[in-house]
Amino acid sequence: MSMLSTLLSLSSLLNCVRHLFDTTPQRDLVSWTTLIQCYVKMGFPREGVAAFFRMCDEKKLKADEMTVVVVLSACSKLGQLSLGTKIHTYIRDNGVTLDVFVGNALVDMYLKCGDADIARKVFDEMPNRNVVSWNSLISGLAHQGQFKDALRMFRKMQSVGIEPDDVTLVAVLNSCANLGLLELGKWVHSYIGRYRIKADGFIGNALVDMYAKCGSIDQALMVFKRMKHRDVYSYTAIIVGLALHGEVEMALSIFSEMPKVGVKPDEVTFIGVLTACSHAGLVVEGQKYFRDMLYVYELRPQTEHYSCMVDLLGRAGLIEEAEELIRNVPMEPDAHVWGALLGACRIHGRVELGEEVMKKVVKVEPERDGAYVLMSNMYSSANKWKEAVKLRKEMKEKKMKKTPGCSCIEVEGVVYEFRKGDKSHPATKEIYKLAQQMTRHMKNYEHLGCIKK
Repeated sequence: MSMLSTLLSLSSLLNCVRHLFDTTPQRDLVSWTTLIQCYVKMGFPREGVAAFFRMCDEKKLKADEMTVVVVLSACSKLGQLSLGTKIHTYIRDNGVTLDVFVGNALVDMYLKCGDADIARKVFDEMPNRNVVSWNSLISGLAHQGQFKDALRMFRKMQSVGIEPDDVTLVAVLNSCANLGLLELGKWVHSYIGRYRIKADGFIGNALVDMYAKCGSIDQALMVFKRMKHRDVYSYTAIIVGLALHGEVEMALSIFSEMPKVGVKPDEVTFIGVLTACSHAGLVVEGQKYFRDMLYVYELRPQTEHYSCMVDLLGRAGLIEEAEELIRNVPMEPDAHVWGALLGACRIHGRVELGEEVMKKVVKVEPERDGAYVLMSNMYSSANKWKEAVKLRKEMKEKKMKKTPGCSCIEVEGVVYEFRKGDKSHPATKEIYKLAQQMTRHMKNYEHLGCIKK
């Protein structure tokens, strides 16, 4: 009802704005810009863009820098690249000045619409840049998953003497978290302390997430406990982090604090809670939390939550219960749900059921190599070599390759990735030579150990 009343209020307000605008005797550029801005701010970006084109086409008014900034923000909200490109063309064709505000809006629009290359090109062409310009690019690249590029731009930002602000630091911490760059994350933390920036809100949450994902869960816990103001994202970050590190008791204890301090968990919080229960084999507790999610917190479970529950039941050997749960999923089970059941079949040697489940996985995601690899290993464990070879042959015919494992090492703030058979690193010969020497040393020590026995 509250959502409906909000929509009705917005609709009523929108009608008032339209009426006021339509009854205005003289509608100049300022009037049109105000109307477009009202549309965008009230959550009607499409109507805002339509008003812009009506202003240009019907009324023959020429937009200025402020107008195009508002319209570009509408394009960002819509995520429509073609529309944003059309506005960019208008800017060029009509001589709108590419000042810092227009440039920032263009960079933000292109990144939010998924074109990082053009965003960088616009950024490079900007005659003047401020911290917002750098933030738009760095945050946008991080949001696109281009974490290395985001950090590269951050270093460039430092080299030209632009001081980072809260927005910059959150984007950098997010990139560090996803790349496992603990040392750079620690540098950001020390920077925050040096400049007396409060480690609360977005920054505090980003620090907790970074430390947890970089394997320093004790440090994550320390930051969390020192935060004076914690929201649902703070609790979710630490609960998910603790769950992934196997600190189940602590994760569930912190979750139990949330209702006491008036913080309502969200869907992601419950993924952390159910993951913790799965890792610890807490079936009864996991089932209770799953029920509470809907009946206590009024959160509708999504496929990710059903995947966690199937994993929980499957790990505990309750295969039939896991199958029953899947049958009752209100939406179409995805590859993660079926993959969790396939993993349970692998653990408990249920080869025949595994074959049926694999068909389901392949039907949902035909290109998913993990199901083939898992089933092949299952056949091998059951001494069904003929079936294992047949499956590998099928993978080869479909030109499917097993995703190679990746190891990372951080040296002086730079992460180096190594994959099986990878020879792309410029120091490949030296690395392999050192690895061979280490192998020989370990074998010698093993041999000496055998002599002592």
